[in-house]
Amino acid sequence: MQGMNIFFDCDYTILDWNGGLRPGVRELFRRLTGDGHAVYVWSGVGIRWDEVKRHNLDPYVVACFHKPLFNYESRLEGLGITPRPDMVVDDYLDIVRALGGIRVRPYIHEQLADREMEKVYQILSSLSMDGHNVDDSQAPPAPESP
Repeated sequence: MQGMNIFFDCDYTILDWNGGLRPGVRELFRRLTGDGHAVYVWSGVGIRWDEVKRHNLDPYVVACFHKPLFNYESRLEGLGITPRPDMVVDDYLDIVRALGGIRVRPYIHEQLADREMEKVYQILSSLSMDGHNVDDSQAPPAPESP
């Protein structure tokens, strides 16, 4: 599998409620870009370059977008989201089901023992190497309702 366009949600996925960075995010982004993937950040509350830069993630992030909150597939073009996500990483199951991706446990407050980003890397590495997934939290895209 070639490099993927991987879209990460902000709130409760890579950031906690107070804007703190989830453990392992910077390392994950570094590894993914090193493996040839393109990393994007999006959020339902707007474009989050300030947070990306505050946490020194900008060397790894290609672009930031406003994330669609409904009719996910059909709203991508209207929000100027190009290229299309190959994989989303989000704490919200609906968008993972709609576009395909990995659902992570919500990261509400600082938890130094959190290892969700390690799990994400293992899943993405497995997909990149053989096209198969070893974890049931990865969901294929479902058809979108009209």
